[in-house]
Parts: sequence; structure tokens; C-alpha cells
Amino acid sequence: QVQLVESGGGLVQPGGSLRLSCAASRNIFRLYVMGWYRQAPGKQRELVATITTSGSTTYADSVKGRCTISRDNAQNTVYLQMNSLKPEDTAVYYCNAELRSLSYAIIGNYWGQGTQVTVSS
Repeated sequence: QVQLVESGGGLVQPGGSLRLSCAASRNIFRLYVMGWYRQAPGKQRELVATITTSGSTTYADSVKGRCTISRDNAQNTVYLQMNSLKPEDTAVYYCNAELRSLSYAIIGNYWGQGTQVTVSS
């Protein structure tokens, strides 16, 4: 089992920045697609960004241009840099690791405990 621990959340004013961290229990980045999800109050959990084993990234339209997902293999850590934050970015942010088979089927999913991001004046 893969353990994921998020950190870096907090209270920030609109227009501010935060960098979220997701520490994995071991180096899994050659096997797992890593992602950041968020769940706002009264809303469903939604995808924010992903980074594949090859380093390709994708972003939700709502954060494109404001967020950057990256990883540090030496530290077994995935990051989400968030800039120009808006009140609608307020949510609990979760780290996700997804294992796929050679046929690209999803065969494993692991989640962190979440870290709260609050964007407010």
C-alpha cells in the first residue's frame, strides 16, 4: 500500500499563492500517475491536475494558467503550486496516486488525508 500525506494548506487572501506538498511513502513516480483533487463545501470532489510517469501534465480548466503540478523524485514528493488564488479555490485538497496496468487499466488508487485551503479576505 502507498501512503500519501498532504501539507501546505492554510488561509490566504484572494490573489495570493500556496504550494501544497504530497509526500509518498516510497518513490512511486515511475509507476503511478499522480494527481491533485479538491472538494469544496457542498460540492463533489473534482480533479485539479495530474502528472504522468513521463512527466506530462494536465489541468482542470478552472485552474489552468494558475496552477503547476511538479514532483521531486529524491524527496518522493509531488507539489501543487497555486497562484492568483480565488475564493472559489477554497476546498480540501487531496493527493492521489493511480496505478495502471500495461493495458492502461486502473488497478490501484491511493489517497492522502487532505489539506485545507481557504481563500478569503
